[in-house]
Amino acid sequence: MRLRRKVSDFMKIAVVGAGYVGLSLAVLLAQKNEVKVLDVIKEKVDIINKKESPIIDKEITDFLNNKNLNLVATIDENFALNNAEYVIIATPTNYDENKNYFDTTIVENTIKKVKEINPDAIMIIKSTVPVGFVESTKYLLDTNNIIFSPEFLREGTALYDNLYPMRIILGEKSERAKLFANLLLESGIKKDTLVLYMNSTEAEAVKLFSNTYLAMRVTFFNELDTYAEIRGLDTKSIIKGVSLDPRIGSQYNNPSFGYGGYCLPKDTKQLLANYEDIPNNLIQAIVDGNRTRKDHIANMILKKEPKIVGIYRLTMKKNSDNFRQSSIQGIMKRIKAKGIEVVVYEPVLKDEYFYHSRVIKDLKEFKELSDVIVSNRYEDELSDVIDKVYTRDLFNRD
Repeated sequence: MRLRRKVSDFMKIAVVGAGYVGLSLAVLLAQKNEVKVLDVIKEKVDIINKKESPIIDKEITDFLNNKNLNLVATIDENFALNNAEYVIIATPTNYDENKNYFDTTIVENTIKKVKEINPDAIMIIKSTVPVGFVESTKYLLDTNNIIFSPEFLREGTALYDNLYPMRIILGEKSERAKLFANLLLESGIKKDTLVLYMNSTEAEAVKLFSNTYLAMRVTFFNELDTYAEIRGLDTKSIIKGVSLDPRIGSQYNNPSFGYGGYCLPKDTKQLLANYEDIPNNLIQAIVDGNRTRKDHIANMILKKEPKIVGIYRLTMKKNSDNFRQSSIQGIMKRIKAKGIEVVVYEPVLKDEYFYHSRVIKDLKEFKELSDVIVSNRYEDELSDVIDKVYTRDLFNRD
């Protein structure tokens, strides 16, 4: 396939996967290119084609409503992939606890499908993969048209982070990699973003080490909080004093029930798995520390001897609708294992039960029913029952 030489030319792009990563990239690139989004969930596809966002993201909603985007969503593989010059793969890679490895099946099947329908397309993998995945996949699937490019997006601000990227990394030193980087820069607002080109294996390592460092920082301040809570000290004062050192800073220093979400738990475990036969202490400690934090939080709640524990919100962050692998679910499991009844207040849930725990739709009823209200992130609507609330949110932010 002959790629265009000027970034101002029109480009045909397919995006596989309409989650936070895929949809934000699709919206970003559809400002100046023809973009087709492929997803297996028809309801999600229909929502996007109505110019609505299936996920909570202020910028995505704004762009879909107010920008002239050349964007269409589909469940038709041939329609999406045929004639695409670049295919962005943004499908999930869940961590398989039994295999101790990312499940890359969907990514691999997508690559096979692209090869079948459009063998000349350049595939950009945005899914998080194990270190060495691209090199081995190129060999096993007999293709050289794969480039890994890690994403560094925050949940709820994915499009914003694409408009103002911290850095852009391409796992290949080539003209086609430069062209893709220029597509991102052209569609974004921040034009002076540093672009790094490196081998695919190093790019894969950047992604896993970046997320593991963030997990380490979360774990550090959580363990500081555990120490202060048990010793009866003022955690907030200690954290403020520590964070005033500019080498440390005040980002990612608000205690929580542990790191969670879609990325950090699986990425830290995958990096640890990559350390097999390699000496390490810190990487193992980060994974272990998150489990220890959840044990501590559960124990502090159980010490209050509640009959019914209310879980206020399952989501990981403020202004989010995602609670995949949220740390508070680990707290729930530990409390229920001790025979304590758990009820849940989560407005985004439509079901009557969540993992066999009753979902209470009415906030007033939820407050009255709960002996202890567990809240990973505090909200003002709990102020009238503050004496019931257990939270470690000291700075009222993520």
